[in-house]
Amino acid sequence: MKAVDITAPGGPEVLRLVERPDPQPGAGELLIRVRASGINRPDVLQRTGNYPVPPGASDIPGLEVAGELVGGDAAAMAERGFKLGDRVCALVAGGGYAELCVAPAGQCLPVPQGLSDLEAASLPETFFTVWSNVFDRARLQAGETLLVQGGSSGIGVTAIQMAKAMGARVIVTVGSADKAQACLALGADHAIVYREQDFAEEARRLTGGKGVDVILDMVAGAYVAREVECLAEDGRLVMIAVQGGVKAEFNAGLVLRRRLTLTGSTLRPRPIAFKSAIARSLEARVWPLIERGAIRPVIYKTFAAAEAAQAHALMESNQHIGKIVLTW
Repeated sequence: MKAVDITAPGGPEVLRLVERPDPQPGAGELLIRVRASGINRPDVLQRTGNYPVPPGASDIPGLEVAGELVGGDAAAMAERGFKLGDRVCALVAGGGYAELCVAPAGQCLPVPQGLSDLEAASLPETFFTVWSNVFDRARLQAGETLLVQGGSSGIGVTAIQMAKAMGARVIVTVGSADKAQACLALGADHAIVYREQDFAEEARRLTGGKGVDVILDMVAGAYVAREVECLAEDGRLVMIAVQGGVKAEFNAGLVLRRRLTLTGSTLRPRPIAFKSAIARSLEARVWPLIERGAIRPVIYKTFAAAEAAQAHALMESNQHIGKIVLTW
């Protein structure tokens, strides 16, 4: 099969289209002929040597795919209600940038009705991440306010739509006016351009001084102190990346007085059973919303697999709004 290889740690230019042996599915695994592969920030970190591959995972980058079932464990396939030829999308721990990919059966989902494989490939990583962190860990409820740092990212556009569909109010931070407009068009109630406004002050103002109930944070670092300041009583801060650094100083007194929760998670190393449970929640609660058009994929640009380097360069430029996808 053809696959995109990381020839050495480095810039986008280290990505090369190569020939690799076809993967062989084991017990509980399904084999997918990949039509499209989503690109995510962890792929960039893996390419630069800053995100080790979990034990047992493929060293080929790529955490989400969509395509056609062409083989695998027949019993696991039947248990999930699939058959050969079905169109599926899947979250994987690696191996997504390839013509063939093995995925645990529990982490495979049917392509939502009305979506192309390209659109379906943009779903798993961000949808699993948002559901697990915003709804499972932070317990966002209808009527509460969610603040999303980086509203125009793949995670951001997913969080906006999912939270709004569940009845929450959404505030986002973005880097430019055009990104703000894009987020508002997706349903965000307010967009804060962080280069022009202090997001903590704006979040407090927009909530009448109450503060926000949940924050989804991909920055960490110096942001944490201001996030603690703009959380409401019993507020929850969930960190899913540390683009701003791993160290933070904040007012611990506010944590005590407001009964705040600071938490975080990484998805890639979690066990299959954990991810499979998220898949079941998504299929039951979110896939119907996609099929009704209440939530839609947001794809900024697609690239042929041989252009993976250009796709990574675009992601690192932070100019995109939504997802970037490779096609096979």
